[in-house]
Order: sequence, then structure tokens, then C-alpha cells
Amino acid sequence: MAATIRDIRKMTGLSLATISKYLNGGNVKPENKAAIEHAIEILHYEVNEVARGLATNRTKTIGVLIHSLENIFASSIISAIEDILREQDYGTIVCDCRGDEKLEEESVRFLLGKRVDGIITIPTLRSSSYLEPATKRGIPVVLIDREFDDKEWDSVVVDNEQAANKAVRVLLEAGHKKIGIICGDKEYTAKRRLQGYMNALEESDLPIYPKYIKRGKLEVSHGYHAMLELLELEERPTAVFLSNYEITLGAIIALNEKGIHFPKEISIIGFDNMMLSQVVKPQLCMVVQPMEEIARSAAQMLLQRLESNNVEEVKKVTFQTNLLQGASVAQIKE
Repeated sequence: MAATIRDIRKMTGLSLATISKYLNGGNVKPENKAAIEHAIEILHYEVNEVARGLATNRTKTIGVLIHSLENIFASSIISAIEDILREQDYGTIVCDCRGDEKLEEESVRFLLGKRVDGIITIPTLRSSSYLEPATKRGIPVVLIDREFDDKEWDSVVVDNEQAANKAVRVLLEAGHKKIGIICGDKEYTAKRRLQGYMNALEESDLPIYPKYIKRGKLEVSHGYHAMLELLELEERPTAVFLSNYEITLGAIIALNEKGIHFPKEISIIGFDNMMLSQVVKPQLCMVVQPMEEIARSAAQMLLQRLESNNVEEVKKVTFQTNLLQGASVAQIKE
């Protein structure tokens, strides 16, 4: 038969109130803590999380919404968040919304039904109204890599415009003037990175050619087909900025398939995965996001909200990206 809290009382001689306080995360005298922990170890006592959740109105679980587990950025971030939350005895329920807006709304309702203590999300939807049921219940929400125009939320983002701007400037400084971009379409990050690309060209007094801008889904297939389209242009770009990992991978597959060597025949700058930059030869020049810092900041922001009952101003943390130098950009001679 499983040990109960009454067995701990018999073994320690402490009151049920003291034992319950400790089990629910409260502070007790050091000697009482030691006695309770010793009894738990001897008796192999296991906390009934369901019962504790009903008593404390906390389930020690965090809901996590992502648009795709196949996305290297999202999966890396969520993996790091799980490690950080686990250190604080929180479990996670991860919902893969697969880029489906209806599924994202349903996932929020699902998580609320599971009585999660908080939600961390990389949103797909362009309106934040689907998150309002969480705020009405007092459940904190932290956004990663996204912001909404209709309302401010706690968020952790990177400066996507500046990231793209710096990447394109590397190409400009190497003498490139015909620069393409393969990017997403309607997503928050896609719009910001496209804007950074256009800003860099405008700041250099260069025209923006619509034929060099390839928008689509943030998938390997889009990177592949978009690169093929750029290669088929009569006056193709001399360099291309690949604005996320999946797009980078697809574009490289297309180049290899066509026997196009970079940077000899075309220069490229990729995004998001340092390992890919080291595997591909020559080594890719790559925009790298601080994934560990993003994950830690988001987890800590949510934990702080859970620990504080005060309504505070919305918090926003913005990180800068780094540019990993490689050998995929060639100098263009005048």
C-alpha cells in the first residue's frame, strides 16, 4: 500500500499542517524539513499532484504552443524551455499546431481544460483574441518570436529587421547589388526580415526588384522551389539571403541538384543553425539566434508572473542575433 501523509506524521511526530505546508512548497524549520525528507525517502512517499493541484489551485504544468515541431528554431527553443522548467519542478504539455490557426485556438482551450498554470507560445495567428480566455482566468502568457498589433503581451523576441539588415549588408559590402531573398509570407518574423532586407537596399540607394523576392511557407520545399526559380531568371541574383533554417536547407538542396557551386557561382547567407554551417562545404555564412538565452528569458518571465500576484507592466525582451562568418560569400569585382 502506498504511503500517506499520515504515515509521515507517525514517523516524524510533526503535525499534518506542518507536513502539508512543506509538501505544498511552504517554508518550515530546517530540522522539520530534514525529518520530512528523511521520512519521504524511507517510506517511498509520492506526492499526489492532482490532489495538490486542487488544494493549491496549481498543477505545476505549463502549456507550450508551437507552429511546428519540425521547425528547428521552435523545437530547439521548446527543448531548452522544458529543461529550465523541469529544474523548477514544472512539467510541460506541448501542442504542435502545425501552422493551423483553428488548431491553435483549439489548443488553447485544451490547455485551459488541463488547468495549466501558464502558457508559452510561438503564435501563428495574427490576432491575439484567442488568448483572451487565458487572461480572463488569470493565466499568464508569454510570446516567443512574435508580437501582436492588437494588444501588448509579455514577449521575448529578436531584432529580426536588424538581423536581416546586417546579413544583406555583408553581401553589399562584398560588392553584390543583385540580391535575392527567400522568406516567409504573412508571419511576424517573415515581415520583419523582409523589411530589414529592403531597408538595407534602400539605404544603399539600390532598387528593390520584386522578381528577387520569393515569399512562401517556412518550409524546405519553399526554399527548394524558390531557389530554382531564382536560378532560372535570365538575370539571376549574384547573392541570396535565406531567411530561416528550413528555407536554407531547401535552397542548398536545389543548388546541389543543379550543380551550382557557392560562392563561385552564387553567394548565400543562411539562418538559424550553426551545425548546418559546419556540415556544408564551404562553410556557410549564417545568422544565428541566441536560442538558449531566448528560452531562459521566456521561462523566467513566466515563472516571475506565477510568483507575483501583482499586475505589472507588460514586459518585452529583445535579443540581437550574431553573424557567423563563413566562406559562402564571394567578393564581386567592379
